[in-house]
Amino acid sequence: MTHEEILQGLYDFTLVGNAPEVRDLVNQGLEDGIGPESLLYDALIPSLEEVGARFERGDYFVPEMLIAARAMQGALDILRPLLAETGAKPVGTYVMGTVKGDVHDIGKNLVNIMLEGAGFTVFDLGVNVAPETFVQQVQEHQPDVVGFSAFLTTTMPMFKANINALVKAGIRDDVIVMVGGAPVTQEYATAVGADGYAADASTAVRLAKDLIAKRRAAVPA
Repeated sequence: MTHEEILQGLYDFTLVGNAPEVRDLVNQGLEDGIGPESLLYDALIPSLEEVGARFERGDYFVPEMLIAARAMQGALDILRPLLAETGAKPVGTYVMGTVKGDVHDIGKNLVNIMLEGAGFTVFDLGVNVAPETFVQQVQEHQPDVVGFSAFLTTTMPMFKANINALVKAGIRDDVIVMVGGAPVTQEYATAVGADGYAADASTAVRLAKDLIAKRRAAVPA
């Protein structure tokens, strides 16, 4: 196969979520001398962006997104250490967790894979994450963005508790706060003082990039 055929195959198989083929083509591409950055930026990321676009148009639903994201995850497992060796700079750093009292993680995991696929470094804190844990992890990793996920109306008030904890620790202004989850709305996100809200994974990635770009543009280098 030519390099073009390998990249096209990667794009096509990621789009339909064929994880074994994606893994095989990543390995074949590396053996043939295609750089890990090329595999990621010329095939995998464009494919995942197309998945997101199809989801937004209503052509794809959550199961299709999850299958494609899993195929992408398999490729990332191979490429991550190689990209680290090349010194590829991440788009940004993201700390993510499901809030205290909530153990839902499918949405969060999907966003994480989409973020990683788009070139972010992601620290996943898991589920049922206490405000003090978010504070400690933000202090440790100094991310561009911290994401709070909630699936229940009863756990959504933890967004405010988490933001209050960041304020109390004196680090609220150091990090972009994004929130999401099935019952969450833009109005609620605004009310609790979050910087951004996304209804789905592809929007979350785009919004994270936009918010980081705005923040970096506002800070004199």
